[in-house]
Amino acid sequence: MRTSDSATDTHCPYCALQCGMRLRPEPGGASVAVEERADFPVNRGALCGKGRTAPAVLSSRVRLTQPLVRTHAGRLEPATWEEALDAVAEGLARTGRSYGPDAVGVFGGGGLTNEKAYALGKFARVALRTSQIDYNGRFCMSSAAAAHQRAFGLDRGLPFPLEDIPRTGCVILVGSNLAETMPPALRYLTELKANGGTLIVIDPRRTRTAEQADLHLAPRPGTDLALALGLLHLVVAEGRTDEEFIAARTTGWEEARAAAMAHWPELVERITGVPVPRLREAVAMFCAPESAMVLTARGPEQQSKGTDTVGAWINLCLATGRAGRPLSGYGCLTGQGNGQGGREHGQKADQLPGYRKLTDPAARAHVAGVWGIDPDSLPGPGRSAYELLDALGTDVKALLLMGSNPVVSAPRAAHIEDRIRSLDFLAVADVVLSETAALADVVLPVTQWAEETGTTTNLEGRVLLRRRALTPPAGVRSDLDVLHGLAARLGVEKGFPTEPEEVFEELRRASAGGPADYSGITYARIEAEQGVFWPCPEGPAGPEGSHGPEGSPGTKRLFLDRFATDDGRARFVPVSHRDAAEVPDAEYPLLLTTGRVVAQYQSGAQTRRVDELNAAAPGPFVELHPRLAARIGAVDGSPLAVTSRRGRAVAPARITDTIRADTVFMPFHWPGEGRANSLTNPALDPVSRMPEFKVCAVRVEPA
Repeated sequence: MRTSDSATDTHCPYCALQCGMRLRPEPGGASVAVEERADFPVNRGALCGKGRTAPAVLSSRVRLTQPLVRTHAGRLEPATWEEALDAVAEGLARTGRSYGPDAVGVFGGGGLTNEKAYALGKFARVALRTSQIDYNGRFCMSSAAAAHQRAFGLDRGLPFPLEDIPRTGCVILVGSNLAETMPPALRYLTELKANGGTLIVIDPRRTRTAEQADLHLAPRPGTDLALALGLLHLVVAEGRTDEEFIAARTTGWEEARAAAMAHWPELVERITGVPVPRLREAVAMFCAPESAMVLTARGPEQQSKGTDTVGAWINLCLATGRAGRPLSGYGCLTGQGNGQGGREHGQKADQLPGYRKLTDPAARAHVAGVWGIDPDSLPGPGRSAYELLDALGTDVKALLLMGSNPVVSAPRAAHIEDRIRSLDFLAVADVVLSETAALADVVLPVTQWAEETGTTTNLEGRVLLRRRALTPPAGVRSDLDVLHGLAARLGVEKGFPTEPEEVFEELRRASAGGPADYSGITYARIEAEQGVFWPCPEGPAGPEGSHGPEGSPGTKRLFLDRFATDDGRARFVPVSHRDAAEVPDAEYPLLLTTGRVVAQYQSGAQTRRVDELNAAAPGPFVELHPRLAARIGAVDGSPLAVTSRRGRAVAPARITDTIRADTVFMPFHWPGEGRANSLTNPALDPVSRMPEFKVCAVRVEPA
């Protein structure tokens, strides 16, 4: 590893906070040290353990440094880059010739930079001519995105910057454990309370975040929709609606109100397990101050009714005038590092760059013009993420996968592993030999965050710039290099540059005029302004290329004047409670919910290679209540078997009174017998196609 001579300002490779950090070469130049960047406004210097230890994954001891090709004997053996790229191009081309272009699939990741996500979507549609592309961000916040679009006409995780949170009057935090998933963001809730605001946390577990709350509601998993409707019922019954706001800035209220009024408090208590007095207390706390926010995360979103659930929380904001006003609104806490930007620029099955719809003729014409192709040659929408993975080996015979590890992260993971094994051809580009990469025919070692330049878009919609701080090992290339080499071998000689800024300049043109308009954003602006919020249309340049006074400054706060719908009004959507796709019965009497722990990240492919993080979180566990433990004879630390209709997982018991007695919890970071996603239900939300990770029926017994 060779470093640059001076420190480099960049951003953490993990979650959607994209915390600012500084990398400084250590003596001898063999590694880099992480330093705080107190000037960056999102984290103001604070870093979690994952960010502090991120350089550990740069070590050649844990990462891939040369291509691997599977031999006739079935082993992955080192190969040259030319051999590896030839093998990938031939595998993809052969499949396309034999079965048609849609027999070739592409699966991306929410950790890819905007440049790589853009290039991957273009590669699928221009070089492969396939419609079969999606990404693991579909598993992250697609339900919130769909609800955003239905209600507001635009999806950006937070319509306001994080700095607004401490200044509002009340925050309802639904299904988020910020203390473990985004530790530096917890300060915003601490400051909220210090400023006199109140915090309501909704979670079936009393997490470290819930312990900070003024009010903690612990509903039965899968009942968040009923809870939101019950709160809206009480808002109406107690005369707390903002009729002036509803009349002036919304449509559809009568239908939404009628749906909510069918969910009276006592019914909601029976469904959720939350007592009526606590429901009334939550309504009083939310409606008392002049401003308030609702923030959701994966808890309510990763459900087979996730879009409607988020829609119900949006309805609560609209009915009380808590949207489209300063210090108020609904927001989603994006999970993956570039989960926001990753879905805006074309690696999602139904979208083109700029958050354009693939079915929109004008959008197709615009993007095709930038790409220099006939709009009619663009494939239509393909399968969503789980549906694409489920089709592997049958309709989809070959797969190019970048930046994802579905063998661990997909629901019904054992089935997905079988589908991946059944492929005629699999190529994986990754930093490490993940559990999915280990099944590939070709593995391509690619650069990491500190070894490449590129942009990401954080949970606020703030476009950020990661700067290359060091030179990657000799045997490693960037994903852009990979796509360039493959496109050339597939007969597309031009259109896939390897320089990130050149790709970003094309992305700016492709996104211009779209909902996620980046055309006014440049690398220079991002550096000068600590990030630029989209939408940001292009304006005239000022002196020395600076942004001119008539150009867009970016949009820090959305919807203050109008919503992004045709008539400028937000749309109420009437929704009603329905059960989860799978409810407990005599054979599977308990509920399983899943989530993260502070020391690991996503499928753990990278963090499980860091000694310090493994010491803090060495493996999976099953969290259960003492009453349940006594009933089944479980002992703290002893192995428990958790079984669902899809599979079985075994992990040590962790007995605690911070969880509901009818619920067990497992983190999802580990493969093998403790793989939580062996159990989870792939039942899909009909709108977002989000799988129901957060609730399924299980039985638990000593192993």
